[in-house]
Amino acid sequence: MADTNTSPLEGYRQFLALRGDVLVLSVAMFGFSLGFQMTTRFLPEYLNVLGASAFVIGVFGTFGNLISAVYPYPGGAVSDRIGSRYALTLFGVLSTLGFVIWFVGPFFGTITVAGVAIQPWIWVFVGLVFAQAWKSFGLGATYAIVKQSVELERLARGFASTETFRRSAFLLGPVLAAGLLTLHPSFEVSFRYVIAVAVVFGAVATAVQHRYYDASGDSFGKSFSGLAQIRSDLRSLPPTLRPLLIGDTLVRFANGMVYVFFIIVVTDFLQVGLEVPLPVVGTAGLSPAAFFGLLLGIEMLVALMVMAPSAAIAERVGLKPVVAAGFGVYAIFPILLISAPASATALVVLFAFSGVRFAGLPAHKALIVGPAEKDTGGRVTGSYYFLRNTVVIPSGAIGGALYGGVPNPAGGQLIAGSPTLAFGVATAIGLIGTGYFLVFGREFEAYQ
Repeated sequence: MADTNTSPLEGYRQFLALRGDVLVLSVAMFGFSLGFQMTTRFLPEYLNVLGASAFVIGVFGTFGNLISAVYPYPGGAVSDRIGSRYALTLFGVLSTLGFVIWFVGPFFGTITVAGVAIQPWIWVFVGLVFAQAWKSFGLGATYAIVKQSVELERLARGFASTETFRRSAFLLGPVLAAGLLTLHPSFEVSFRYVIAVAVVFGAVATAVQHRYYDASGDSFGKSFSGLAQIRSDLRSLPPTLRPLLIGDTLVRFANGMVYVFFIIVVTDFLQVGLEVPLPVVGTAGLSPAAFFGLLLGIEMLVALMVMAPSAAIAERVGLKPVVAAGFGVYAIFPILLISAPASATALVVLFAFSGVRFAGLPAHKALIVGPAEKDTGGRVTGSYYFLRNTVVIPSGAIGGALYGGVPNPAGGQLIAGSPTLAFGVATAIGLIGTGYFLVFGREFEAYQ
């Protein structure tokens, strides 16, 4: 009989046993994640068909990084003012509004304001300002609540349970999007079907969260006191986190350079779709964009299978080796993708391998929040991600410059880029970060 402690289903069993407030937040997170994953991984292609250059697509990645870095602390201030229940509802409404902007914005076409031409793709940037609201605000809250709900030596399993449930949306979202993208031959049209469904998920998640979430016992988000608090929190980060933070930042910077171009590589660089023979009806084909959604589903299916077992393995071998393994997969995936043959089979294998990087995610979160003192888990988490995400902000623009080059207004190019250059540099930086953590990273005492 299989050991249920290492079964991929263990994440769901652990999840259902968690406290009610964790359950409601996770259900809401599932809804928003479903909408977000249906849309955001395809937005670079949306930008592409709306006329954005490779550099603009890279800047979009940087813009997303900027939002991720600056949103959590203002979110805490809003929570102080109106309470976490209403704050979460507000951010849910804003996220849903962001989906609506993605849907209606490009219908305006190119408009001229004060002599300046506003391109249709600008609405994708505007929508992201709203769509990212709930995702960025809920991070520290989730970490703190999980730490309050499980024993220190089982933190990795606690995070595995919530991550398994949330990332089920990461599996279902892209696969659902792939199906919707087959409804019309034009990506611009079919992607609007995807966005419309995301609006529905966001609205439902907001309603469920507002109706059932009990915020009476919350402690997160109530100690925010401006920039002085940020400086104090950064100075008080546990010393054991510094090697993890440096290695993690380098790995994430590398990933941020090329993340938005994964779909562009599949649809434009490799131009790989999928032909599936079916009985009676003959052959069914998936466009490269729809096939990319299927690849994301395969990636997340592998992730869901490995997260719970890896959390149990971490209790035997420690958190550090599991985290380092995840960093390593992050690091080498870009060069493997850009070097892959234009083969559907090769891409299926490669994205399945990419799913293994999530094996280190529960251990990584446990390694962040574990060393924090009692009742400081949310602040430590917020400070860690604030610093990491701030450093990672320019990665997308740098990757865009290396991928597509930077034009010279006087003619020619200031930077002659190429996809291979961008993905190769990203892998080199990722490997440096992985190596640094392997050499200097420290284990959490509860797992020694």
